[in-house]
Amino acid sequence: MDINIAAVKAEVEAVFEEYETALVTNDVAALDRLFLDAPTTIRYGGGENLYGYDEIAAFRSARDSGNLERSLARTVITTYGTDFATASTLFYRDTSPGKVGRQMQTWIRTDGGWRVVAAHVSVIDAPA
Repeated sequence: MDINIAAVKAEVEAVFEEYETALVTNDVAALDRLFLDAPTTIRYGGGENLYGYDEIAAFRSARDSGNLERSLARTVITTYGTDFATASTLFYRDTSPGKVGRQMQTWIRTDGGWRVVAAHVSVIDAPA
């Protein structure tokens, strides 16, 4: 299996950036589009465990849209072959001093483009 084929990695980096922009601007339609519409799609968040696209979409539409700005660090995108990738990043928010967020996503290529099939978001105390 080829890891980090340049063209595939560029595709995932672009869709990851699209996701990040949608996240901080609360573009719910784009966020919904970027998750695979399937009962097997999972998102574990800071205070919720969401099973299936419907639960994820309901969470997105009800979420507070304030204070979403954040900065990213140590983002690592790795592709495996041409249809599977992971994205991992740390994030920081001015509204949460002393905390660091962690985000991981599993992406697959579908006929409609790249989609998240699993995601995990958590926040911990920033290391000393």
